[in-house]
Amino acid sequence: MALPRIDTRYAFFTGKGGVGKTSLACACALSLAEAGHRVLLVSTDPASNLDEVLETPLSTTPTAIRGVNGLFALNVDPEAAAAAYRERMVAPYRGILPAAAIRSMEEQFSGGCTVEIAAFDAFAELLAGRSHAQDVDRVVFDTAPTGHTLRLLTLPSAWNEFLSSNTTGNSCLGPLAGLEKNKAIYAAAVGSLKDPAMTSVVLVARPETAALREAERTRHELADLGVRHQVLALNGVFDAQGSADAVAQAMAQRHAQALAAMPAGLAGLARTAAGFIPRGLVGLASLRAFLHPDAGLPAAAVAPDTDTLPGGLTPLVREIEALGHGLVMTMGKGGVGKTTVAAAVAVALAQRGHRVVLSTTDPAAHVSWALGEAVANLSVERIDPALEIANYRREVLDKAGAGLDASARAMLEEDLRSPCTEEIAVFRAFARTVDMAAQAFVVLDTAPTGHTILLMDSAEAYHREVNRTQQGELPEAVRTLLPRLRDPAFTRVLIVTLAEATPVHEAERLQADLRRARIEPYAWVINQSLLASGTQDPVLLQRARCEAPYIRQVQQTLSTRCALLPWQLSAPIGVEALGRLVDGADAMGYRIDPTADGLHIHVTAPAGQQQALMEELGKCASGHCSCPSPQYQKLAAVEVQAGAAGVEVVLKARPGEVLVADDIAHCLAHTLREVSGA
Repeated sequence: MALPRIDTRYAFFTGKGGVGKTSLACACALSLAEAGHRVLLVSTDPASNLDEVLETPLSTTPTAIRGVNGLFALNVDPEAAAAAYRERMVAPYRGILPAAAIRSMEEQFSGGCTVEIAAFDAFAELLAGRSHAQDVDRVVFDTAPTGHTLRLLTLPSAWNEFLSSNTTGNSCLGPLAGLEKNKAIYAAAVGSLKDPAMTSVVLVARPETAALREAERTRHELADLGVRHQVLALNGVFDAQGSADAVAQAMAQRHAQALAAMPAGLAGLARTAAGFIPRGLVGLASLRAFLHPDAGLPAAAVAPDTDTLPGGLTPLVREIEALGHGLVMTMGKGGVGKTTVAAAVAVALAQRGHRVVLSTTDPAAHVSWALGEAVANLSVERIDPALEIANYRREVLDKAGAGLDASARAMLEEDLRSPCTEEIAVFRAFARTVDMAAQAFVVLDTAPTGHTILLMDSAEAYHREVNRTQQGELPEAVRTLLPRLRDPAFTRVLIVTLAEATPVHEAERLQADLRRARIEPYAWVINQSLLASGTQDPVLLQRARCEAPYIRQVQQTLSTRCALLPWQLSAPIGVEALGRLVDGADAMGYRIDPTADGLHIHVTAPAGQQQALMEELGKCASGHCSCPSPQYQKLAAVEVQAGAAGVEVVLKARPGEVLVADDIAHCLAHTLREVSGA
């Protein structure tokens, strides 16, 4: 079955960013509506794209979806909810309390915690069966990328604990009376989350190692919270169906290997699997075609000449390197490959002799895994929220609590248990990391888009909080942070996206948000492009053709600089694979398969470079290239010919000889760099 069976009143779709939560949540909601249910589809994601998928403008109140009886949708806008919540708490006191007191109250409601509790205020009303949920019999939540989702889903317990333990009557959330009256609603929401007869959690994952790892982490953390009615929905499982195309074979093989190595806890869940959808699931026609495959869709447009596609990362790295030091930030929607691009740029700069710090504020922290090994001149750092919170609390207590009596110190300690503390502590660490870019290159792999914007916008909140808890002491790194982020000679922002509708539109919104903060993006990087891979597989080629308008939009209207990274035959894990993304072989990839009497090498390359590659590989096979391998002396026969997605090389060993694939791979990587002109 392609979709999970939902028998509960509430259903949550969660998973690593970019795995298709919105698509499957929308398809499931449409399926329930077609079955006669009245369904409310809700997004709690700060970067929701339900409007695009459902082709209906949405707001914070339920909107009937055009052409679908019984289906309604709404977006919970955290910022708007925070503003409304703040005014609801402050308004009764206007004209009664002095202006200074009103300003103080508004300050207390201006932190990131207020945004979260305000969003959860609306969320809890629905989950507790109140508000708009009273008019429907099913509620489907299209949740935010995993890090945000986990924080959102842990709020019921966290806030109940916070409210029950806080006795000071004051916190960074403002007067507790405003929250106390909602305690019953929060308790009901907690009960609904934990009740398997009421709530299902659908863990969405693509058949990829990182996504499955994240799904397992989510499964474990939710189970620890008492949310145990979970199912696994695999999305985008590709079947090569006997295709001889190297890209198709590599994708199918990678998916199969990832599924075979699935964590045991995840493998034990009930699961469904949705196949690879060439055109994605944006629009009601696409959703209906997914639910009813016989309906079909119009043919995709013809792909443009691949010679017009943007180049790779090499020019960007060279320009960045010319500065000698500075900050490089990769930003974008979750799942687009920010970690990969950040690691590739960091490795390239380090291999060119520069001192580099590669850091992450991503709660999932995939940087070290993507890197795979140590690199000279490169250090990897993770901003660990738990550690930073502990250090921050200790520092504040040492400074601000030194002269306080027992009751005053207890009040300060209680205030530091506020959820706002994490944002402030992480922001301090972020500022320290950026400060290192004055003497070295700092490459920062940021969290998914919604989290990134909240991080960037928290500067003013931090300034207010630091004045409250540290008596106005402002670290130099924080004081100089925003000017540095706005300095194009110091900071280079790389917006990473995919050549698909939603990632491009979300990246466009991110660029607008950055510009409102007076931070100008340096370049866009379009990752994992099938159009640039050279694939000729009919299914993948249909997806590749759909990429063309989005690549053109980025290249011609959204960016001043643009790089295009092809889908790689080998997963971009490890230093050598990351290097191929930068050193000019980023437009090529290869896979080496053993045969009964030798090796079969599949090399992907753009059409314009295939002939040169065939000639160079022919030289290497005869021992005349710039990087001859001793393995070539063992050859009895060599065949080099154009393949479906590049060049196919068949090496046959002499009787009694065994070819060592690793040695040939080293020479092959050098050859690809030579051909690409890096």
